[in-house]
Amino acid sequence: MSSRETELHASPNGAVKIRSVVSKLDDDTLLQRLGKRPLLKRSFNFMSMLGFSCSALLSWEGVLVTSVSGLLNGGPAGVIWGFLINWVGMMSVYATMAELASIAPTAGGQYHWVAMMAPKSSRNFLAYLTAWLTTLAWQAMAVSTAYIIATMLQGIIILSQGPEPTYVPENYQTVLILWASVIFAVVMNSTTGRALARFEGLVLVLHLAGFFGVLVPMVYFVPHGIAGSNDARTVFGTFLNTGGWSSQGLSFLVGFPQVGTSLIGADCAVHMSEEIKSASVVVPRALLYTIFINGLLAFGMIVGLMFSITDLDSALEASNTMFYPFLEIFRTAVNSTAGAVAMACVILVLAVASAVGVYASASRMMWSFSRDRGLPFSKLLVKLTKNALPFNCILATLTITVLLSLVALGSSVALNALLSLIIAALFSTYLLVTTLLLWRRTTGAIQPYVVGAESLDADSLAWGPWKLPEPFGVLNNVFACVYCVFLLFWSLWPQYTPTTPTTMNWSVLIWGFVVLASVTWWVLRARHYFKGPIREV
Repeated sequence: MSSRETELHASPNGAVKIRSVVSKLDDDTLLQRLGKRPLLKRSFNFMSMLGFSCSALLSWEGVLVTSVSGLLNGGPAGVIWGFLINWVGMMSVYATMAELASIAPTAGGQYHWVAMMAPKSSRNFLAYLTAWLTTLAWQAMAVSTAYIIATMLQGIIILSQGPEPTYVPENYQTVLILWASVIFAVVMNSTTGRALARFEGLVLVLHLAGFFGVLVPMVYFVPHGIAGSNDARTVFGTFLNTGGWSSQGLSFLVGFPQVGTSLIGADCAVHMSEEIKSASVVVPRALLYTIFINGLLAFGMIVGLMFSITDLDSALEASNTMFYPFLEIFRTAVNSTAGAVAMACVILVLAVASAVGVYASASRMMWSFSRDRGLPFSKLLVKLTKNALPFNCILATLTITVLLSLVALGSSVALNALLSLIIAALFSTYLLVTTLLLWRRTTGAIQPYVVGAESLDADSLAWGPWKLPEPFGVLNNVFACVYCVFLLFWSLWPQYTPTTPTTMNWSVLIWGFVVLASVTWWVLRARHYFKGPIREV
């Protein structure tokens, strides 16, 4: 954000007038005050970063994929009201993170903020744990995005063959398509930062245009006024409990977290902070604009989707044949296989574009953690190309994706168990940073914003140029903490009862294993060499 200073100027008639002079904050100077050397090129402005974060978030496209669990536990009304609650909660969380990003816009994000705000006795440990959870969550997100792309393409092939398809998807085919999608993401991330920024600006246009290209034909061509068609009372008032839970309320709460997963990932802008111009203002703006725009689009798509369901049983059954119920909903809505395939291809293209942004964020998070010597082979991973790109981290992310995708050759259930880490890991870090910020702001430990503050660390915290006014800031911070606890708790529940190994929600096991492994390694080795974000300057 620009700082405003005042100058006096004499007018021709002798009068004195005041003019506001705007001077841009020096990003590199701020980064040096945070203890980091400016090594990455700042190629992103607000619009390109907005396109980057909107495409990585993939909101209205994502709700088409994630709404099935909400339909099973909650029904149409559960999906709609659950999404609205999640939208408000995520806006609160990202507003809190926007305040932190304005204070310290670094690629490390959450773990750097934890190191700044945590008590001195536990500072390094909490930063280390947060860094591992964030790094692994973004690696899992990279695999998850590629897996969705692969299975969506297979579903589109089945859809294109009409009511009696002959194609039977094999696991090895899923893996090969997955590899092809991540290779494209790696190639795009291996170009210059300026080329990536231009690509993301184009994606923003496609993201907005694609929304209307899918929503308009879906709601326009769906049969109206016939038996089985939905009206407002059905859409906004019909709750379902097909998970076997003891009450409708419990069923709604079980399906509640999955509806909001399409809003996870806007913090990708945080991990790109060191490549953004005027990052202390652009990152907060990108976070808030992204969650507002994408939330609005996603809500519109959810309402349109719920009104377009004429046969819920057939739509849910399509998950066993075409992976995703929305493909069958498209076909019945427009009454055309070709039209449904065209609509689905729009989503597929945007999903491929999303993989580019996810890969960029995952590699930057890995690079940042390596810069502070927290990962194995840190000396190799931290190296940059002549174009200032963390290419070794991009290749490492590709390697991890390839290795994890091999799990799908044996069982897609096992792969989904690994990918279930995303919600639990990310919301654990969100909860930690929002709680620490609440503690610091209520104890008066954060000083007012001052242009050119000498240092920014745990002993001299100061607000950045973007901050919520009080008391709204405190109230929002409290709500963000409550929401994180609520969502984290219900995200660990299985979707069905009684639970089998196939329907089990393995996130609690995977999340627990990561936390336990991190704590164990901290006690044995990491506490001797990891000292939090290293002061390089």
